[in-house]
Amino acid sequence: MEMPMSSTLLVGDELGHAVQQMVSASSENEFFNQLIPAIKDTNAGGKTSQLLQLLALYSGEREAEIERICSDNHQDFISSVNQLLEVREGTVTLTSEILELNQAIQASTEHLAEHKKALVESRGVRQNIDEANEALQGCLEVLRLTNQVHDLLSKKNYYSALRVLDELRNVHRKEIVHFKIAEMVQRSVPITQKMIADAVMTDLNTWLFRIRETSQFLGEVAFYHTEQRRTRQKEGLEAMTNSSNFKLNSAIELVSNEDEEFDILNNEDVQVDFTPLFECLHIHNALDQRERFRAEYAATRRQQKDLLIPTSMTLADTEGSNLSELLEGIAGFAIVEKATMKKIPDLRSPLDVEAVHEVTNAEFLLKIKEVIALFIQTMDIVSTDDYMPMPIGKLEEYDKVVNVSWYTPSKAREELQ
Repeated sequence: MEMPMSSTLLVGDELGHAVQQMVSASSENEFFNQLIPAIKDTNAGGKTSQLLQLLALYSGEREAEIERICSDNHQDFISSVNQLLEVREGTVTLTSEILELNQAIQASTEHLAEHKKALVESRGVRQNIDEANEALQGCLEVLRLTNQVHDLLSKKNYYSALRVLDELRNVHRKEIVHFKIAEMVQRSVPITQKMIADAVMTDLNTWLFRIRETSQFLGEVAFYHTEQRRTRQKEGLEAMTNSSNFKLNSAIELVSNEDEEFDILNNEDVQVDFTPLFECLHIHNALDQRERFRAEYAATRRQQKDLLIPTSMTLADTEGSNLSELLEGIAGFAIVEKATMKKIPDLRSPLDVEAVHEVTNAEFLLKIKEVIALFIQTMDIVSTDDYMPMPIGKLEEYDKVVNVSWYTPSKAREELQ
């Protein structure tokens, strides 16, 4: 607050005006900026004592003003100081409490950080445990399926074993691809597939061997039932009225045939089960080895066909058992082949089918029949002492008799019309 100068100072006095400006300065720098020139001027004008007097007067007036203000507000000042002291004391206490709280917070934060670190480590351990457990379960599942494959193989359930093996390779192996057991599984799958293929081929070869052993008996049964059927048909035709004008194997005979068909492959005497063949074909289809199987099967049957015809055969047996066994074996082989091609049409190649037809071709068998009939007639001629004339109705029969006998015709062939 600007203080009024004493009445002893004149208004027009320059020195008083200078002191008035100095004490009215708004800052310390401004006060000194005005004091220094005033000191120089008063010193040059010999008015230094007056300046000091004016400053002392101003200082006294200010002290008196301060004493008056303090006297008027002393009680309030004391109260304010007391309050300030209380506030200061409270501030100190609060500061102490804040420091203690800060220390507690720091300690708690450190403890929390330790717990958080332990929690993070615990979660990491738990995750590792879960991953290890999951991997262990995957490995155990792989081992279980592996054992299941071998169990199915021991029970000859080959297709189920192949399906489990495929599931093991394409599904469960991928779950443990980072482990060494996955590599072991990958290596073992082709080996196990070959084991399955070899096992079904072993069963098939056993079946083919039994078929070969059964072929002659199968043909014998077929011959027997064919003879029985022919006898029944003949008796039925003889019993029919007006049947004397019809020949054997004619249309009227076909009409009189029995309705009930005889199953040559499944009867009380013989049963041929094609299950091993179907299963082996099914397994090789699943392994994408159908063509290989067809080739091996064809080669085996070709060998068995070649073994049907002996390199030599004796006909000294008066009952003709050797020839009968040969024909029965051929018939049994043909019956099995016909049934196989009917059940699995695309199993055999055209060349294999043609090879079978060479054995069972009707024209070929008819030629054999004609030769045997000619042989019988010729033997009848040879065995006749008086060489009785032999009636021949066809030139073809005449040519055959002339070719196999020592007869010298009295007339040329062209004259025998």
